Amino acid sequence: MNPYLCGMDSSFPTRKIIHVDMDAFYASVEQHDNPSLKGKPIAVGGEHRGVVAAASYEARKYGVRSAMPSKTAKEKCPHIIFVTPRFARYKEISKQIREIFHEYTDLVEPLSLDEAYLDVTENKKDIESANQIAREIRQKIFEQTGLTASAGISVNKFLAKVASDINKPNGQKTIHPDRIEGFLEELPVEKFYGVGKVTANKMFSLGIYKGKDLKKKTFEELVRLFGKSGGYYYNVVRGIHNSEVKPHRIQKSVAVERTFFEDLFDDQAINEKLEHLSQELHQRLQKNSILGKALTLKIKYKDFSLFTRSFTKEEYFTSPEQYFSTGKKLWELRPFDKPVRLLGLSLSHLNTEEKKQVSIQLKIPFEEFEN
Repeated sequence: MNPYLCGMDSSFPTRKIIHVDMDAFYASVEQHDNPSLKGKPIAVGGEHRGVVAAASYEARKYGVRSAMPSKTAKEKCPHIIFVTPRFARYKEISKQIREIFHEYTDLVEPLSLDEAYLDVTENKKDIESANQIAREIRQKIFEQTGLTASAGISVNKFLAKVASDINKPNGQKTIHPDRIEGFLEELPVEKFYGVGKVTANKMFSLGIYKGKDLKKKTFEELVRLFGKSGGYYYNVVRGIHNSEVKPHRIQKSVAVERTFFEDLFDDQAINEKLEHLSQELHQRLQKNSILGKALTLKIKYKDFSLFTRSFTKEEYFTSPEQYFSTGKKLWELRPFDKPVRLLGLSLSHLNTEEKKQVSIQLKIPFEEFEN
């Protein structure tokens, strides 16, 4: 029996879910605040020995993408302009945007500073059309911040997330319940949320190019080919994704990882990738003011065997240099000298858990008082 398949029964009623995603958020903020940058290819991030946190649409035309090493971005677009990140400014605007969301619903699940899920099945303005709500939200964001957002609307988070990418930038897409099956069958597999480049290439090699090809595979086949993720693919290609919008989700870890087209073997190449991962991890943590005490290195070898090793400090990690130096030490503890197909760094024992404890402690007296 498929343990993942919950089905679309009455215990999972049809919802109205919106995924709002700001368009090239960091880069757009910089272009808005500095009009001389408008229309130019810019990258938010460090120009030397760093990674790209965000790229403007002008830079993306040259193949520049977020998480790309700055050196590679410069090679692809020699005239690119690097701008130092201003996370305090991004958080300020993100707060404005979330206030707009809460005008319509308190069921808001932020994924980062620039995107969130909203459940508007029942909303504060009693608007029947989720499509209309998405239009209003995007218009208010533009009026109040000068920035554009895209939106996806459907019956669950997976479909809304996929839909928000369809008409980017500054557009929206609704996937109606009666069109879900046809939409997913024709959707290229690389457009499925959760399918990265390496997985997509593996699917191509198996003759899986669109949702209809993926749908032909049995649950057992997909699990054998893709592990636990195979169960996820089996469900989402059938439009099944029963995860609820969670407004108070407490993050327990932050992770970055890369699967390589060519397996790595020598220490120099590994160190270079670890340095890039350290920079990317630091940027993700900075975005949400997150700190952590336990760093974990993840290694997946060519033969798919997995190795993880962690190091926990009494104090919080605070810099990419600390992640990098600790990651190198953990790398030296690896049990095998075999070609590596994936590297990852994750941080846990976060200060978000402390915030949760404080929240609970503050809440208890009020609950007792109300009783």
